[in-house]
Amino acid sequence: MLAQRTLKTLTHAVGVGLHSGQRVELTLRPAPPDTGIVFRRIDLPEPVDIPVKAESVTDTRLASTISVGQAKVYTVEHLMSACAGLGIDNLYVDITAEEVPILDGSASSFVFLLQSAGIAEQAAPKRFIRLLKTVQVSEGEGQNIKWARLEPYHGYKLSFEIDFHHPAVDSTGQQVVFDMSEGVYARDIARARTFGFTKDVEMLRANGLALGGGLDNAIVMDDYKVLNSDGLRYDDEFVKHKILDAMGDLYIVGKPLLAAYSAFRSGHAMNNLLLRELLSQPDAYEVVSFDKASLAPKGFAALQPAW
Repeated sequence: MLAQRTLKTLTHAVGVGLHSGQRVELTLRPAPPDTGIVFRRIDLPEPVDIPVKAESVTDTRLASTISVGQAKVYTVEHLMSACAGLGIDNLYVDITAEEVPILDGSASSFVFLLQSAGIAEQAAPKRFIRLLKTVQVSEGEGQNIKWARLEPYHGYKLSFEIDFHHPAVDSTGQQVVFDMSEGVYARDIARARTFGFTKDVEMLRANGLALGGGLDNAIVMDDYKVLNSDGLRYDDEFVKHKILDAMGDLYIVGKPLLAAYSAFRSGHAMNNLLLRELLSQPDAYEVVSFDKASLAPKGFAALQPAW
């Protein structure tokens, strides 16, 4: 049986929110089979649990936000991406503020936290959402078009193309394909950082956003070049971060996908729209598990190695 996974023990991190600038403590704890990933706001007078699911997403401006009533947690996508990349099914995330800490701006710190706690297999089958037909969403037309698509595939493959007209981005790869059966998430995707432009920072901060952002947790560009003294971690770090985000956004559906995802200029909003479109078509997918790990697509059975 290909089993569900959680942590062996708890692990802890402290950081600041990218947008809020607030100090936040994060504790990742093991959870029983079939729990899924549940964020718990422990700073509120009465702790509130916010289960991760597509319908919990209430805001997708610059990050993915999940809510229950008035309680919310935003910028969940990097932690969710790490969970997807390492195959974590069940997890409690205790958090002391509204925003997940940005840490170094990538998912690599979350990968380190999860791996340092140890990953344990559980006595329950891992359940996948397997695509049975193509589902697609799009917006705009001509030069303004954006789209995202899920297609049937025995495995999990992501293809993303960005379209930024900027000298620093144009000189790098703007399209990348990552297949879980061939690549290693922690090595190939997890270290890609979020990025932004100095011309946008003033506007964002005037709107109470990007208050915790800086060169230590983002790639920052002026009109011509990357300002970070250490340069890029990957030649195609910009588009790889979009793959990282997409893996986190799509894992909000609550189960790993067996599908090929492809997208052009997509983002958090379109990724969530794609999940909702999928769930609105019961004939487009089925939930499956594997009695023998050997029957599962390559890349899911083995525990992901540390880099």
